[in-house]
Amino acid sequence: MTIKLTVVRAGALTTVQDAGRRGHAHLGVPRSGALDAPAMRLANRLLGNDPDTAVLETTLTGCALRTAHAVRVVVGGAPCPVTVDGLPAAWGAPVRVPAGAVLELGPVTAGVRAYLAVAGGIAAEAVLGSRSTDLLSGLGPAPLRDGDTVPVGTPARQAAGPAVAPWPGPPAELVLPVRPGPRADWFTPAALHTFTSATYRVSAHSNRIGLRTEGPALERASTGELPSEGMVLGAVQVPPDGRPVVFLHDHPTTGGYPVIAVVAEFALAAAAQAAAGTPVRFTLG
Repeated sequence: MTIKLTVVRAGALTTVQDAGRRGHAHLGVPRSGALDAPAMRLANRLLGNDPDTAVLETTLTGCALRTAHAVRVVVGGAPCPVTVDGLPAAWGAPVRVPAGAVLELGPVTAGVRAYLAVAGGIAAEAVLGSRSTDLLSGLGPAPLRDGDTVPVGTPARQAAGPAVAPWPGPPAELVLPVRPGPRADWFTPAALHTFTSATYRVSAHSNRIGLRTEGPALERASTGELPSEGMVLGAVQVPPDGRPVVFLHDHPTTGGYPVIAVVAEFALAAAAQAAAGTPVRFTLG
């Protein structure tokens, strides 16, 4: 039996995501994958899926899907109202959706990205070992549109996890631990001090490629041009306007602006849930 979900409302941006495409940066392919990986893994565990099974990642406005067969789902990540045929359903815990019903994830009440895990996982075609949508390179399934169908895999026979679990809340303040980057010496001592002492804010222009910030500009000590060089997940690049940009999972694998620091990877899940206007501090450590 083939299980498919039909997209009734795609929302602002809904994509398929899993653990991403590791090990292909030398080919110019970013990692991609769920920005809030802990949320993806917890939602999957609650259903008995492998933790890195593909899910749907929604952005701000949620989505709605109709299922032709009964399915079990978990909605987690950013808190949002969940309904089945208009009736309230649980957020952060397993929910049974009957055949023919419409499951809706409403706009987030905090944070940015909600995750919809389905028992059996999203069975989109894998590309380079991953089902993730990569917005920069275009690899993987396209972002969902109204009327699309989404295939679901066969649920595992193993027992599901606990019925409930604690979920971390979106950050009221985003504190990003960093270590100095390869081009920290391209900035003045005053800029280096400002970078680790000032409070920035998350820009509304942030996306899956990078978390952009608003705040004091960082002055360069070197004004020369930098040849393109390799970029890693969490790199903090400083473009000509002087405001730091934290590279997230769909980041380019090369870049020509200096990298002042690199954010520890464990802190990036919180960055994925930091809404526009959230205070941001960079700390050495």
